[in-house]
Amino acid sequence: MWLLKEIMHAQELIRSIEAEHLKEKLPEVYVGDTVRVGVRIREGNKERTQPYEGTVIAKRHGGINETITVRRIFQGIGVERVFLLHSPRVADIKVMRRGKVRRAKLYYLRDRVGKATRIKQRFDRSL
Repeated sequence: MWLLKEIMHAQELIRSIEAEHLKEKLPEVYVGDTVRVGVRIREGNKERTQPYEGTVIAKRHGGINETITVRRIFQGIGVERVFLLHSPRVADIKVMRRGKVRRAKLYYLRDRVGKATRIKQRFDRSL
């Protein structure tokens, strides 16, 4: 019984520490959206923000461990990056357009080329 109380206390402690590091101003990002992620890059002693624009093909986890997988085509080659949403390396996220999809994971886009990778736009009042 005492072990259960210790575990509950530890979980509350972990949640409180995680809550301190959560970002408040994150937009609602859904699978199928085209997003522009500002990534902080250090070059020597300088720091700059580099935009990475692509389609969200997956969302995973929750809370402080929430990640999105963003896919883009660069010089004819598909490039995917996984971003930890609450990481200090992610400066900002801007939703460029909403996508109308019927799946939770868009891994089928990996096999498509050109116009076949297009996703219909979802029109709503949030943008």
